[in-house]
Amino acid sequence: MKIILLGACGKMGANVTALCKETGDEIVCGVDLAPKPAPFPVYDSFEKIGEKADVVIDFSSPQNLTERLDYCKAHALPILLAATGYSEQDLEAIQNAAASIAVFKTGNLSLGVNVLQKLVKKAAAALADFDAEIIEKHHNLKKDAPSGTALMLAESAKEGFGGEKRFVCGRHGIVGAREKSEIGIHAVRGGTIVGEHEVIFAGTDEIVTLSHSARSRMVFASGALKAAAWLIGRNAGLYDMDDLLETVL
Repeated sequence: MKIILLGACGKMGANVTALCKETGDEIVCGVDLAPKPAPFPVYDSFEKIGEKADVVIDFSSPQNLTERLDYCKAHALPILLAATGYSEQDLEAIQNAAASIAVFKTGNLSLGVNVLQKLVKKAAAALADFDAEIIEKHHNLKKDAPSGTALMLAESAKEGFGGEKRFVCGRHGIVGAREKSEIGIHAVRGGTIVGEHEVIFAGTDEIVTLSHSARSRMVFASGALKAAAWLIGRNAGLYDMDDLLETVL
């Protein structure tokens, strides 16, 4: 598979590059706002790309999203969006692009996290009277909070509860007693934590905890290559890890 890698000079870009050496996949070029030496050409603009590819993998940021979507539409290229922190306007642009190209969007590419997501939905359905709280932990350089994964897990819990819950991101001051309609989401930032997510279901005299811990970024790189390979040749549309897991499993 021939790949255009966005965010090529970042930490995830380095992990994807290293893994491609093992899998035999080829990164034909990269795009990064701050280009650095790499085993392939790295450009600071899509206008400079001359290489042909099968798919685009995006580990950059929501910045300049329209530019990369326009490039993919112009070249009929599928794109894997692995960034988080999209605005409502960004999400609308992604939905519009999916009308003409295959777009794979996910808040987390780890197989384990996506299995956790399914377990959370089942647990919420079975523990309808329990309170659900989500704690996510990441490194001190992460810019958005709560994490995309925490929001994914919160949505799964909400679906399991029947869709009648609202998200409360952190608490401060005298907020009063916790309401049954809440799903709490709490963000921790520190050190080099790759990513930890814990979903707590607290009932009367018992607690059920579901959790996932990523020990290196390589799990996300591996998931990216699997998802990118799966995306090639798909019809236009918006896909996510549920679609991939349904096909694979």
